Amino acid sequence: MATENDRAYWVQTMLRIAEPVLRALAARKLRATMPVECKKEEQRQFTHLEAFARTLVGIAPWLEQPAQDAEEEKLRVAYGKLVREAMDAATDPDSPDFLNFAEGMQPIVDTAFLAHAILRAPNTLWHNLDAKVQVNLATAMKTSRTRKPGFNNWLLFAAMTETALGVMGEDWDHMRVDFALKQHEQWYLGDGMYGDGVEYHADYYNSFVIQPMLVDIIEHVQEHYEDWGKMRSNILKRAQRYATVQERSISPEGTFPAIGRSLAYRFGAFQSLAQTALRRELPTGVTPAQVRGALTAVIRRLIEAPGTFDEGGWLRIGLCGHQPELGEPYISTGSLYLCSAVFLPLGLAADDAFWQDADAPWTTQQVWSGQKVAIDSALY
Repeated sequence: MATENDRAYWVQTMLRIAEPVLRALAARKLRATMPVECKKEEQRQFTHLEAFARTLVGIAPWLEQPAQDAEEEKLRVAYGKLVREAMDAATDPDSPDFLNFAEGMQPIVDTAFLAHAILRAPNTLWHNLDAKVQVNLATAMKTSRTRKPGFNNWLLFAAMTETALGVMGEDWDHMRVDFALKQHEQWYLGDGMYGDGVEYHADYYNSFVIQPMLVDIIEHVQEHYEDWGKMRSNILKRAQRYATVQERSISPEGTFPAIGRSLAYRFGAFQSLAQTALRRELPTGVTPAQVRGALTAVIRRLIEAPGTFDEGGWLRIGLCGHQPELGEPYISTGSLYLCSAVFLPLGLAADDAFWQDADAPWTTQQVWSGQKVAIDSALY
């Protein structure tokens, strides 16, 4: 059996992170009560949408999957209701917490994270909304179209928003999706890795954005055009290879290389591995128990670092504790909630192998304890 209460620990930690955001927004008090830590005052106008959308992108699969444990199911139902109240507050033009979808460039990003959450939990975050809230949500999302995304991973933000609008039964722009898919095909570098634009970046944006969005976009649009359908196989193979790289990057102690931009997203750096586990598409030789153990070690290592939360339970800028120097100018308190993306496997039932299989050492634990390990090889 798995380590006792691994799943309970994940649920507890996920809700510890999400609770202040969702509770405040549902009460229409997010702007009034959320502390905002940032280097640029400009970020204050974006931070509340960031907090909400990024929280949802990680908890969405859990919200969508009925829990087998009675107590967990009570929590899931309660949080589903809370999220729908928060969605109403976020998209109602008369709400004091009506979020900024329309001003500045940053909302292009977080409209897409909200859209991604809708793809991951269409019943909870779309079909079960009141009709009025559905109208307000679709209207708010469409306002992101008034600005042009950057020529880099941002193309996927525009494509993700359009993909979700299509799933929601709204009009959607096929060209924005086509451009993002075709351009990222041009930016593929090899061995499961995409450039972020024309050049390679040594950071975690293949996991924060590129791989997860490509996978979920192609799964929802593949049937619309033959050339899109032909892209699916390679997109999934590359994501699977990248999951191998991600699993091998977690040290025996649950640390990982502190490289590149946006380290303040903490264990959101492993969204792609978490999504591959959620989809039950882990590569040969990487077991669900290995990934559960590795990700649990990372979560514990970071979330329990002193200074991670302020006195009110809100996240603070940093990777391991409070390290404001690690916050780029675009980082603010709301940005930090992309860490929730590590919790995607909570969308797997409690009796799934991910939660039930006996503990197993992940690859670096095997290597550095002298065990037999399979040779790694590139994707050709």
